[in-house]
Amino acid sequence: MCGILGTVPFTPYETFKPALDTLYHRGPDSFGIESIEHDVTLGHRRLSILDLSESGHQPMKNTDGRYTVVFNGEIYNFLEIKKELSDKGYTFKSTSDTEVLIYAYMEWGEQCVLKFNGMWAFAIWDKEKRALFISRDRYGKKPLFYAQIEGKFVFASEMKAIYPFLKQIEVSDEFHWMKKNIFFYEATDKCLIKGIKRFPAGHSGVYKEGKLTSYRYWNTLDHLVAVPNTYEEQVEHFRELFMDACKLRMRSDVTIGTALSGGLDSSATIAAMANLAKNSNSYSKDWQHAFVAAFPGTPLDESKYAKMVTDHLGIGATFVDIKPLEHWDKLEDYFYLFEDLYITSPLPMIMLYESVKKNGVTVTLDGHGADELLSGYQQGNLEALWDARFSPSKTKDILNIYQDAINEDTVQYERTSSSKLYTNFMTRKLAKKVLGKKMPSSDNQHPNFGKLDNHAQYLYAMFHENILPTLLRNYDRYAMINSVEIRMPFMDHRIVNFVNSLPYSSKIGNGYTKRIVRDALDPYLPKEVTWRKSKVGFSSPIVDWMQNDLKEWFMDTLNETSFSESNLVTNPKELRTKMTQIIEGKNNSFTEAQSCWSQFSPYIWEKAVLKRNA
Repeated sequence: MCGILGTVPFTPYETFKPALDTLYHRGPDSFGIESIEHDVTLGHRRLSILDLSESGHQPMKNTDGRYTVVFNGEIYNFLEIKKELSDKGYTFKSTSDTEVLIYAYMEWGEQCVLKFNGMWAFAIWDKEKRALFISRDRYGKKPLFYAQIEGKFVFASEMKAIYPFLKQIEVSDEFHWMKKNIFFYEATDKCLIKGIKRFPAGHSGVYKEGKLTSYRYWNTLDHLVAVPNTYEEQVEHFRELFMDACKLRMRSDVTIGTALSGGLDSSATIAAMANLAKNSNSYSKDWQHAFVAAFPGTPLDESKYAKMVTDHLGIGATFVDIKPLEHWDKLEDYFYLFEDLYITSPLPMIMLYESVKKNGVTVTLDGHGADELLSGYQQGNLEALWDARFSPSKTKDILNIYQDAINEDTVQYERTSSSKLYTNFMTRKLAKKVLGKKMPSSDNQHPNFGKLDNHAQYLYAMFHENILPTLLRNYDRYAMINSVEIRMPFMDHRIVNFVNSLPYSSKIGNGYTKRIVRDALDPYLPKEVTWRKSKVGFSSPIVDWMQNDLKEWFMDTLNETSFSESNLVTNPKELRTKMTQIIEGKNNSFTEAQSCWSQFSPYIWEKAVLKRNA
């Protein structure tokens, strides 16, 4: 895991090096800069994961020097690809996946990315063609930004590395739309800073002769698979895929751990790791590190469930009490490093991964992606009602799931009767069907989109276009701020293809969401965790903080003159009134507190990003 930066044409060292150093947190172990004639400058900040020696140093060239690569990410199946290339006559000098990448490109060209099981953002300079090839992984786990500035093409892992090349740092003309639509801009090319764009997930591109030509190399809808006929066979196949995904992601030359919430997904991940380690001597014994964010006395605290898991597996855990006052003075620094906006404070997860790093762990296997892929939220269950409309028993089952799983402390839904819920939804759904409306997705014209049931269509959009892309960005920042790499077995593309091909009843049914995960991992987990129905989304206990530890800070900040004058806050006076009601205990709504944070945080972002670089 690393930070990369590059420019076409080249940039002088004295300008390039400070820009590269803004990515120090992504790669504190070493750096490299390579200028090739006057055509290109490539830079790399290294976080050593595989091949800790100098042999893994980047930028890396092939033997004859034609190709030079900078690479951020991991190719988990690099050993299998390496063998295939060795059989074709290639020889290797290192044990790194970067060397495998460059020779894979030599052998298969731009299509090499289809061979990779991993996460990546990389660039390869072809000295002979004087062309730059760039690529980003299938789902956008690794970030990639770019800008075209007066004839210079600049790309980087984070926006801040591009700032030195801009004439001035200004907010995007669409800033106010983005702050109101937090979950809907990450999967686009929109950025909060004018002049910078996101390179999209699942795309590759070539920059040559002053022009970037990009194309989509991966669409999940092109890779749907045949699934076993019986649910029991589906469970077995899912278990095999998940175990293999974890096995590949346990390859590392450094210590591995898990950010364990006590929920199903992270618990399933560490349970799979324990099972793999128990049944094979080929894995590192240094994986038994669980890190749990604890919020004592708040509805968000799940540490008791995490302890059930670690006790069941016989491993220790580090419980990290999230105490905001210990880190709140660094809030602006964290916003600068985080770069984007979100509905909650980044502090809790940054603190968690800080503890991970302080305890000597550089890589974590986490459960991200499962909720969006396998229906862990209540959103989408209504779509399943339409799919189940001809089966009274399945309809009743889904209605019970919808109501049983609602945790009134943290989920932003009101309880309602099953009959009212069903009637209201069916009325709206029927109207949409009559009007010919489709589920919200930019891919709804794809011939295979219509083959998905309504529930799968909803999850497809959530996974590829709104919720998950935002969370992937967030977790990349939370971890990389602390020089930690996150690996996500649920997001193995083989699992994504398989799950998108399953009927809704394999994902939601028999009284539970994420049904197939529960049945597949049940043999390895305590029953209290596997069959738990309540769900706590990881967030900040914002109401508790505003009324206690951070009460004084919020009041002082709201009364700053610069807050009242901020152009990035919509109606500061009204927002101050709303937040004061929460601070004084006149309003204890988590939903409204979260909404207030979303409206308030652009002010902190403004101070952290715009004024820092003024």
